[in-house]
Amino acid sequence: MSTANPVKDYAMLHFIVMIWGFTAILGLLISLPSLEVVFYRTLIASALIGLGFAWKKSSLRVNRTELWKIMGTGVIVALHWVLFFGAARVSTASVCLAGMATTSLWTALIEPLANRKPVKLFEIFLGLMVLSGLYVIFRFELDYWLGLLMAVISALLGAVFSVINSKLTQRHEPFVLTFYEMLAACLFAGLLLPLYTLVFPKESLQLIPQGMDWLWLGLLSGVCTVYAFSVSVELMRRISAFAVNLTINLEPVYGIILAVIIFGEKEQMTGGFYLGTLIILVSVLIYPVYNLYLRRKARVSSSLEP
Repeated sequence: MSTANPVKDYAMLHFIVMIWGFTAILGLLISLPSLEVVFYRTLIASALIGLGFAWKKSSLRVNRTELWKIMGTGVIVALHWVLFFGAARVSTASVCLAGMATTSLWTALIEPLANRKPVKLFEIFLGLMVLSGLYVIFRFELDYWLGLLMAVISALLGAVFSVINSKLTQRHEPFVLTFYEMLAACLFAGLLLPLYTLVFPKESLQLIPQGMDWLWLGLLSGVCTVYAFSVSVELMRRISAFAVNLTINLEPVYGIILAVIIFGEKEQMTGGFYLGTLIILVSVLIYPVYNLYLRRKARVSSSLEP
């Protein structure tokens, strides 16, 4: 068994977050509405993983009780993504990604409750730093309040399924988890499709991808979902859900840079927006540095003990 490498794990986590920073951009490049995007994303992802298991002749067997837990988590994932892509469409990719930064604050509150442990004041402090960054951003970008609201709710759901996955990954292989969660998300999105026109009568379903949609959906499903999602679940075996979600706060930073490069002036924001993202970036960098300090302090203390 290989020895855990914290530096390598954090480097890989940042690479995954960079990939996720591209998802809002892909969502805007795809011509389909948010619900259809989630349906195809999860359909292709679950199919790819299923084919991989069939080719390797590996087992996907999970007991019924655990299966219901995993499938339920997949429903949360579906709702999270529908709101995520919807937020980007009613505002901008940058606003959507910035709103997702509240994930760390939600996790700081939810994870201790799930593990029946006291809330860590330092994690709350970092979460509040993230909120202060958002305050600075939207002090100058009030026109995008709906996108912010959708992104914050999406962040809450993201925190919930991350905390759940941090427990499930201790009992199941990452690709098994990802397969059943993507399958459940696909089935849930498929069940919502007939209701879509009832809730939004002026909208029509767009079930057939057009032109470059297939390419963008392939990237979204294969790279941003199957690969990134599974690796993130694997990393949760060694990194806490809060650390994962705090690092995910870099998603807006990576995504904003990519969005400005790809979409140009449409994604350029005010100076206040970039100041807010800088505050978020600082809160992300503080966490691993502080943890490294605590580990070194603990090693020094243990070495001094008789």
